[in-house]
Amino acid sequence: MTNFRRGCQTLCRYLLLPLLCVMGQLAHAATMSHPEQLIDATQQFLEQAVADYLRRGDIQARHEIIVNRLDPRLRLAQCDQPLDAKLGTAAQPIGRVTVRISCEGSSPWSVFVPAQVRLYRPVIVANRSLLRDSLLSEADVSLAERDVSNLTQGYLTRMDEVLGNKLTRPVQPDQVIAPNQLELAEVVRKGDQVVITARSGTINVRMPGEAMADGAPGKQIPVKNQRSGRVVKARVTGPGHVEVAM
Repeated sequence: MTNFRRGCQTLCRYLLLPLLCVMGQLAHAATMSHPEQLIDATQQFLEQAVADYLRRGDIQARHEIIVNRLDPRLRLAQCDQPLDAKLGTAAQPIGRVTVRISCEGSSPWSVFVPAQVRLYRPVIVANRSLLRDSLLSEADVSLAERDVSNLTQGYLTRMDEVLGNKLTRPVQPDQVIAPNQLELAEVVRKGDQVVITARSGTINVRMPGEAMADGAPGKQIPVKNQRSGRVVKARVTGPGHVEVAM
């Protein structure tokens, strides 16, 4: 009988010890925050942040959020308060961002989770190779969806922003047209007959003149006053019109 009892005790120890270890591990795991929880918190925060960004800017676009994988061995104390999330250094929730997930509970901690937010919008692209000084027409450009989160030089979303303007550098097919690649086309050519308007308050004086250089709207060019023969600096205001201050 004694041998039987001892055998039972030994068997119980062998059976219960692994079970107790597993139960201990499960209890410990229940008190930890896992990488999946941090990824979910980051995803939810960025979804709301992007929605707010689009609403504030009245932007029509679709987006895609990719949260980087975290080390599966990462373990943090289970937070007894709702997790707090905020953007790291980025001013806007677009492009490569870092989200700070933190716990302000009894066992505080914080971790930075990297992610990428792609924002897709229709933007102006070149239909073909275009040379510098090309005047853009509807045959040259079109709208195509692109990820604008990495377009650091900017982009344009309306055809009227580019048509009739001139390229300042060559572009390749499918290349996004940036604002700094455009300038206003000349509306006055050297030798054109122009109307010179001199303004002073409510007084306007007009006189005939001759453009001595090409000019786009807003640009100053030399203009010869055909009455006096004097050459003055005048600002181009439109086709055939320039303005000087009195």
